[in-house]
Amino acid sequence: MTALLGVELADRPVVVVGGGPVAARRAEALADEGARVHVVAPHVCEPLAELVVAGRARWSDREVQESDLDGAWLVHTATGERSTDAAVVAWATARRVFCVDAGGPRRPASGTARTPATTRAGDVLVGVVSTTGADPRRSVQVRDRLAAHLRAGEVDLRRRRATADRGRVVLVGGGPGDVGLLTVAGRRALAEADVVVADRLGPTDVLDELPADVEVIDVGKAPGHHPVPQDEINRILVEQAQRGRLVVRLKGGDPFVYGRGGEEVLACRAAGVPVTVVPGVSSAFAAAASAGIPLTHRGVVGAVHVMNGTDGWSQAALTGLRERSCTVVVLMGVAALPGLVRDALAQGVDPDLPVAVVEQATLEDQRVTRAALHEVAAVAVARGLRAPAVVVLGAVAAPGLLDAPQEAPPDGPVPHDAADPARMGA
Repeated sequence: MTALLGVELADRPVVVVGGGPVAARRAEALADEGARVHVVAPHVCEPLAELVVAGRARWSDREVQESDLDGAWLVHTATGERSTDAAVVAWATARRVFCVDAGGPRRPASGTARTPATTRAGDVLVGVVSTTGADPRRSVQVRDRLAAHLRAGEVDLRRRRATADRGRVVLVGGGPGDVGLLTVAGRRALAEADVVVADRLGPTDVLDELPADVEVIDVGKAPGHHPVPQDEINRILVEQAQRGRLVVRLKGGDPFVYGRGGEEVLACRAAGVPVTVVPGVSSAFAAAASAGIPLTHRGVVGAVHVMNGTDGWSQAALTGLRERSCTVVVLMGVAALPGLVRDALAQGVDPDLPVAVVEQATLEDQRVTRAALHEVAAVAVARGLRAPAVVVLGAVAAPGLLDAPQEAPPDGPVPHDAADPARMGA
């Protein structure tokens, strides 16, 4: 074999000879590509039978005949019987139809085509074959290494030729900041991007890894300073996509957790621009975990309430804190912290309620500040707390929760006096 060739089999007849697991895997892969699969075998295994029942293949329950190959674009034989497979290869060769011979553990394959071990990254399909006879195990090992390389986003997957496809937008949740917490799907989207519209927060270090000719548009917002308003961000996304470009909107955390991702999706759809969303690790959960704070803990608390600090308290959050029935996580709460503390105390929340504030969560300069509710605002000022930070309120924020020996917990929240106020502090 001296060359590789991509073959389009959608809506074209393909014959699979054999009814065992190998034939089933190959038939399913061919059906996934849209081929019209005809299985010929006296008996078929359960996966093949399911494929037939689902209408994704048809089955002739008999021995293969030469005429079965009439009109086929590709033939695949996997009976495991040397004489049958050899006959199918010979019939296909005589008809000038490429034939894949699965071979077997005791004989080499003798067909005129090879089935590659494949991996997919977006719309790029990578296949690995041996050029001097089939060697499936080696091909799979090489394929797996290539797949890991693609998943890591280390390959530039941008289109180099113009296509008829329209531009599109991908909203990528970048996570709380550590590049290692950016998802595989998020890295793959960045590897395909022509332009990246980036926030101030999230894994901004990943931008340094992009090819030099990827356009990066900074639309980051700081507290009280929004140089690029949301309407303008929406316009940028739509305009870039309408130019036929693949646009990645790289956002901190998760696009749909106080990330205004819903507004961006609506703007794209209103303009007829295709848009998809890649979920991200939300700082609402990652910050606490990074600080060693379990938002739920058996025998302590079993519910979590997430809120935006600039909106003020909801009745549900205050009730949860008064009754110690939930942990409350406050995003965008540093500037609002004094007012939140004042209002919580006025509404009867325990002054000694444990509070933890996690700054720069998951990054090298992460810092955790702990204090009781009644003193946390003053401690925050004394320590110079700055955004971005996540505030966690509830019994789980008490220091040492995970240091104590874990015994069988009671069936409900710990008593009010179980958290030692003397241990609270900066």
